Amino acid sequence: MADEAVQPQQPQGPVFSIEKVYVKDLSLEVPNAPEVFLNRENPNVQIQLQTEGKAVQDGVYDVTLTVTVTATIGEKTMFLVEARQAGIFQIRNVPQDDLQPILGIACPNILFPYARETVSDSINRAGFPPVILAPVNFEALYQQRNQAAQAPESPTVQ
Repeated sequence: MADEAVQPQQPQGPVFSIEKVYVKDLSLEVPNAPEVFLNRENPNVQIQLQTEGKAVQDGVYDVTLTVTVTATIGEKTMFLVEARQAGIFQIRNVPQDDLQPILGIACPNILFPYARETVSDSINRAGFPPVILAPVNFEALYQQRNQAAQAPESPTVQ
C-alpha cells in the first residue's frame, strides 16, 4: 500500500468527444414567391461558410458552422437559407497550440454533413430542388483565415 501513495499519477492522454450536435438557428426566406416558381432560368447560387468556437466550460467547447446559401436570378432572390449547425465538444489534455486548429478544422469537418443535410432539406421543403453542398477543405479555409489575420494592414493615407 505504501508503494501506491508514492507513485506519481500518469498523465492523461488527449480527449476529444462529441457531446451534442444540434441546429442552433435556421432561417429560410423566399421573398419573391410565388412569381419565382414560374421562372425557368437557372439561378446563380452563392455559398458562404463561417466557423466560430468558444469555451463553454473547462474543456467543453461550442463550435458553430454557419452556412448561407443564396440563389438569385438577375436582381431577384429565389431563396436565402442560413443554417447555424453547432456542436458541443469535449476537448481536454490538448496543447494550447493545437486547440484552435481542432476548433477550426476538426469540429467543422464533423458538423458539415449535418449542415449540408439541413440546408438541402430546407431548400427542398421550400419547393426548390435540393442544393447539395460540395465537400469543403476546412484546413485550407483555416489557413487562409490565419494568413489574412497575419497580413499587415495596408497603410492609410491621411
